[in-house]
Amino acid sequence: MTEAAGSGIDDDHEWVEGLAWAYGLVSPDPAERAAALDRHARARMEVEAAYDRLHKGRLSRLWPARMRAYRRACGRCFPGALWSGSEYAYGEISTWPRLPLALLFLEWEARYPQEWTEHAKAWGAKQALIRDLAATDHDQYLRAKLVDLVDLAVQRTYRCKDREYVRVARAVDGDELRDRLHRAQRSENPAAQLHAGYVLWLLDRPEIPNTRHVWCTWLSGTLT
Repeated sequence: MTEAAGSGIDDDHEWVEGLAWAYGLVSPDPAERAAALDRHARARMEVEAAYDRLHKGRLSRLWPARMRAYRRACGRCFPGALWSGSEYAYGEISTWPRLPLALLFLEWEARYPQEWTEHAKAWGAKQALIRDLAATDHDQYLRAKLVDLVDLAVQRTYRCKDREYVRVARAVDGDELRDRLHRAQRSENPAAQLHAGYVLWLLDRPEIPNTRHVWCTWLSGTLT
């Protein structure tokens, strides 16, 4: 993540309130989720239109206003809602007013990966958020949300940047997380069995890096 020019914490809070509808993106109610997806799709269309206006013609006097309009449009949908007009610096995500949006963005990808991929795919943003969340301070609320995200991630087929969740697991290691990982390991879901087993193995060996080579070596040993 990079620090962007913004107008302060109050604007960040207002931004979050203005995107309250986006929680419908993770709703278990298909109708509510469909409505949120439709609104998000319309917001993405506004971004495309604002981008086209930004590069239409060569009138430099119109550029500042068009750029402001483009940034506002980006901030009304993901992933732009995370950064547009926000003041953020690495390491401060736990106190960042847009933290709820960051968690929502990751939960959306975890619960409804195909919809996230179609409407808001941003692997770099996913990676940056996970890394920052692993490195920050964790109060009870944030710890619980991160345990949920790790639990969701281990129970599915691997997706791009999912390996970053090992950082989070190590950061919030505890009884609750391990209980969930053990349940996943005992489940009938083959992906959950493998992923949960691997994460538990790494939690017991904090000195071992989470690399592709380590994963392949562990996997080979597990299957023999």
